[in-house]
Amino acid sequence: MKTLNTLYIMIAKRNLIYLFPLLALFFLGPLTYSQTTKIKKKETRTRLFNDTTATDSEYLMAIEKAGEILESAYNDATFDSNSHHLFGEIKRTQSKLDLILTSLKGANPNVRNQQMYSIVLDEIQQKLDEQNTAINERNLTLEKIKNRVIDLRKDKTLMTLLKDTIRRKQFKKEFADLKKRYLSTDSLMTKNQGILNTKKRLTVQRKIAVSNAMLMVENKLEKSGISMLKKEYPSLWSTGDSVSKKAVTQNLKAKIIIEESVAAYYLSYRAGGLITLVFFMGLLGWYVSRNLKYLRTNGHDENLMQFDFKYLNKGVILPVTIIGLTIAVVSNLYAPALFIELLQLILLSVLTIIFKSRWSKTALQNWMILIGLFFILCFLDLFIEIGFVQRCAFIIINIMGIRYGLVQIKTIKNQLYIQGFFKWASIIFIGLNVLAIFDNAFGRVSLANMLALTAFVSLTQIIALSVLLKIILEIILLQIYTTRIKRGIEKIFDHESLSNTLKRPFILVIIYMWIVVIASNLNIWESLRTSFTSLLTHPNTIGSITFTLGNIVLFFIIIWIAHLLQKYVAYFFGEIDDENEENINKRQHSKLLITRLIVLIGGYLLAVAASGMPLDKLSILLGALGVGVGLGLQNVVNNFVSGVILIFDKPIQIGDVIDISSESGRVKSMGLRTTKINAANGAEIIIPNGNLLSQNITNWTYTDNYKLVEISIEVAGEATPDDINSIIMNALESLPSVHNAKTPQIYYTAISDEKYQLLIKFWCSIYKTEEAISSARQVLFSNFKAKGLSFSA
Repeated sequence: MKTLNTLYIMIAKRNLIYLFPLLALFFLGPLTYSQTTKIKKKETRTRLFNDTTATDSEYLMAIEKAGEILESAYNDATFDSNSHHLFGEIKRTQSKLDLILTSLKGANPNVRNQQMYSIVLDEIQQKLDEQNTAINERNLTLEKIKNRVIDLRKDKTLMTLLKDTIRRKQFKKEFADLKKRYLSTDSLMTKNQGILNTKKRLTVQRKIAVSNAMLMVENKLEKSGISMLKKEYPSLWSTGDSVSKKAVTQNLKAKIIIEESVAAYYLSYRAGGLITLVFFMGLLGWYVSRNLKYLRTNGHDENLMQFDFKYLNKGVILPVTIIGLTIAVVSNLYAPALFIELLQLILLSVLTIIFKSRWSKTALQNWMILIGLFFILCFLDLFIEIGFVQRCAFIIINIMGIRYGLVQIKTIKNQLYIQGFFKWASIIFIGLNVLAIFDNAFGRVSLANMLALTAFVSLTQIIALSVLLKIILEIILLQIYTTRIKRGIEKIFDHESLSNTLKRPFILVIIYMWIVVIASNLNIWESLRTSFTSLLTHPNTIGSITFTLGNIVLFFIIIWIAHLLQKYVAYFFGEIDDENEENINKRQHSKLLITRLIVLIGGYLLAVAASGMPLDKLSILLGALGVGVGLGLQNVVNNFVSGVILIFDKPIQIGDVIDISSESGRVKSMGLRTTKINAANGAEIIIPNGNLLSQNITNWTYTDNYKLVEISIEVAGEATPDDINSIIMNALESLPSVHNAKTPQIYYTAISDEKYQLLIKFWCSIYKTEEAISSARQVLFSNFKAKGLSFSA
C-alpha cells in the first residue's frame, strides 16, 4: 500500500511540474531579464526598424487573452454537479460495501444470503469500474487544462512583453491581476488533483476488497452446493456442543442485528420494484371491488353466490394480498434469507386467515403444524450457529416432516383447487427431508439445511400457487359476469366449464413459478438458467441461414400466445361460447373480430421479428409462398381474404339469422377462414368465407331482429268485421312475444254469411318465431271461443 501511495504522489508531482516554467516566467522574469539589458541596448537600433514590434494595444490584448485562459481554466477545473454526484456515489458505494463485508463475517452461511451477496458485490464492482472511469476522465480534463495554461508560453507577444523590462512596468497592474488569477487557478487545480488521486486510491482499494469478498462468497456457495460426498463438518456422532449459553445469546443478538441490516439494505435496494408491485396490486384491488360493488348495487348479489367464489366473496384485500406476496416471493429470487422467509411467513399467515372459514378443523390444525415447523426451521437457519444442537434440531424437524408428509398431509390435499401437482409436491417434500437427514448426519450441514428449507418451501408454495390460480380465475369470471350485466345479459353461464378451459394456460405459468422457487432454493437456478441461455443462444448454421434455438422457441411461443389471446379475448367482452341471446351487440362483435385480427397479425409480425430472420431470407420465403399459392393454396388465401372483407364490410355479423343456398341458421362465429352457423335442428354448418362472398345471402337481422309472420284463420258466427278486428288486436297486444311497435295487419281473403277467412300479419323476434305464432293461435282461439265464435287455423 505504501508503494501505491508513493506512485500517486509521483503522478501528482509530475502533473504539477509543467506549471513551474510559467511560474518562473511570471516571478523570476525581472531578475533574468535585467542581466540581458546590455544585450537589448545593442539590439535597440535593429528593433527600431523591425516591423514586428508590438503596440501597447497588442500587449493589452495578449494580457487579456492570457487572463481569459486562466479564468476559463479556473472555471473548468472547478468540480461541477456531476462530480459532486460522483463523490456521493463513491461514499454510498463504500457504505454498501462495509455492510456486505460486515455481514459476510457474522451472518450464517445460508444460500440465500450468499446469492444476494454475490449479486450485490457484482453490482458494486461494476459501480467501482464506472467510478474509476469517471475519475480518469476528470484527471484527463485537468491535464488538458494544464496544457492550455502551459501553451501561454507560445504567445510571442506576451513573451516579448515579459522580456522587455521597460514596457512591462507600464502593465504592472495587469500583471498583478494575471498573477492573482494564476495563483488561484494553480491552487484549485492542485487541490482537485489531490482529491481525485485520493478517490482513485480508495476506488482501487475497494475493488481489491470486492474481489476478495467475491472469492469468499463463491467458496461458500461451492461448499453448500449439491455434493453428497464432500464432507463439510464432522459426522454428527463425532461432534459435541461446548458453547456456553452466554456466548449463544451474544451470538444470537449479533446475528439478528446483521440479518436485520442486510434485509433493510435489500428493502431499500428493491424499493422501486416493491412500490410498483404495491401500486399495481392496489389498482387490481380497486378494479375488483368496483365490479363487486356494481353487481351488489344493482341487485345481483344473490347471483354471485351461484359462482361459488371461495375467496372473493369474503372481500378483496386478502386475495389481492396473496397475489402480491406470491409475485414478490417469485420475483425476489436472490433476496437475503430474512427478507424472503419473512415474505413467505406473511403469505402463509394470510392464507391461514382465508383457510380459517373454509377448511375443516383437522385440515386447519395440520396446516398450523406445517407453518410452525417452517417457522422453527427458518429461525434455526438464520440465527443459531451451526453446531450439535442446531443439527439435532434440524433432524428432529426432518423426521416430523417425513411423518407429516406420510400421514397428515392428506387432509390438506382435499381442500385444494389443484390436487394433481400436490402429489408431486408431497413426494418432493418427503424425499428432500430424507436427504437432509442423511447429509446432516454425515457432515454436509449446509446442504442439509438447504434441502430442509427447500422441502418446506416447495410444499407451502404449491398450496399458495393453487390458491393464486383460483383467485385469478374468480377475478376473470367476475369480470365476464360484470360485462354481461352491463350489456343487459343476466343469464348465468356455465362457469365451471369455462374455469376448466381458462385454467390450462395458467397451469403452465404456475408450474414455471414453482420450479423457479425450488431451483432457486437449491442454488441451481442460476446454473440452469445459464445452461439454457447458452443452449438457446448458440448460433446454428444450415446453408447460408444462421439461427438459434432461442429464436425458434420464441417464434412459436409468441404465435401460441397470439392464438391464445385471440381465443380468450372474447371472454373479456362478456362473450361465452354456445350462447344464443337475442340482444347480441353486433357492434361489439365487430370490434371483437377486428381485435382478434389485430392480435393475430401483430402476433405473427412480432414472432417473425423475434425470430431474427433476415429480410432477404424472408423475401425468399415469401416468394416460395407465392409459388405455393399459385399451385395449390388459392382457396386458403381466398377464404382468408374473404374473412378480412367480411370483418370490415359487415354483410353478416355474429348473431345474424341468414339463409344461404339451401342452408339457414344463426351465425355462431366468424373466423379468418370459415364461418360457423347453428341450424334450427342443432347442426353446426361450417361454410368457407369465400362461399359467403360468392353467393346470395338473405340476412334476416341486418337492420333489426324482427320478422314479419303470417297466420291464416277462419272465423264463423254472428260477428261484424269490426268485432273480429277488435278481438284480434286485443289478443296480439296481450302477447309479449309480439312486437306491437309495428301495427299488425289484417286481411280478409274471403267473406260469406257468418263466415270469414283472414290473413293476419304481425312482427315478432326472429329468435322466437315459432313461439310467437303458437302463442298467437292459442290466444286467438280462446278469445273467439269466449265470444261464441268458432275458430280454425
